[in-house]
Amino acid sequence: MSLLVQIEKELPQFNLSVSFETNNGALGILGGSGAGKSMTLRCIAGLDTPTSGVIVLNGMSLFDSAKGINLPARDRNVGFLFQNYALFPHFTVSENISFGLRSVTKAESSRRTKEKIASFHLKGLEDRLPHQLSGGQQQRVALARATIMKPELLLLDEPFSALDNYLRSELEKELIEVLDGFEGTTLFVSHNLDEAYVVCQDLMILDNGRKVAYGEKEELFKNPPNYIAAKVTGCKNISEAKVVTTDTIEAVDWGCSLRLTQSLPDNVSHIGIRAHHLTFLDDLGPENVFPCRLSKISETPFGMNLYLTLNSLPDPTNSFHLQAEVFKEQWNIMKDRPFPWLVYLDPAHLFLMSNE
Repeated sequence: MSLLVQIEKELPQFNLSVSFETNNGALGILGGSGAGKSMTLRCIAGLDTPTSGVIVLNGMSLFDSAKGINLPARDRNVGFLFQNYALFPHFTVSENISFGLRSVTKAESSRRTKEKIASFHLKGLEDRLPHQLSGGQQQRVALARATIMKPELLLLDEPFSALDNYLRSELEKELIEVLDGFEGTTLFVSHNLDEAYVVCQDLMILDNGRKVAYGEKEELFKNPPNYIAAKVTGCKNISEAKVVTTDTIEAVDWGCSLRLTQSLPDNVSHIGIRAHHLTFLDDLGPENVFPCRLSKISETPFGMNLYLTLNSLPDPTNSFHLQAEVFKEQWNIMKDRPFPWLVYLDPAHLFLMSNE
């Protein structure tokens, strides 16, 4: 199973220009609002037409502008789960699920529909209308409808955006089970970093209609290739960088110079470190340890965000250089320590980026 996408589409806000190839498994597509995520899915599904390019699914051309190929959506064998689920309001659960099975016998349609109702935990709801279902039940119906035709490609457009946190967590588990048994390829669009990381093996990041990063999720988090990828993957600490020597970088926005253990890539423009990788020491010890003071704090359910100024007295404007995340247990131990504290920026957790 493979999907090749090389398309361009002229839009009022920007020009979408996306090129990628993926095989079995789930590819997460991340990016801010208006980055081109949903439009990419719509072009692949045949709901919108690219200006130019090719889309090839398992060796079959779904779209090829040079050859004049543009298969209608119904002939692409693609399942689509819309953000708002797009259930037919006057159809029952059973009728919504079986809608795409018009080309099979009535007996086969009934058999497949019953299988989906059982596997998606919808027994007893067969005759209900969409407005009589919870958000989670509506999503299950929409996912059952998207997969009942045994598609080669499954497109999921922010399927959890309308759900509360608890229900989102429960349905993430169910979706992972569904995808584990799905033999095709899945594209999962989201603006939520955590859910994309949980569901998908690989990630692609879009910005202003273009691909800025693509790769295996652990590597993309460990070494985001550019500023945009770092921001989208949740990095709180990013500074403009200037090369001092082959193993030293000046972090301009943090007001410090840092020793490196990795080699310098070309076109270095920024340096970053994730908030949970900042550690606090009792003495100066290794390199990359700096005195710091606490500018402000904010609380999360399980931890504390510490906003730090380096090598300086507290700033009356409440500005800060770095953000650290610590568990509340650690905070209770360290909160009464006199200033300055000592913060360590481990070279193993520093990453260098370009503007490209």
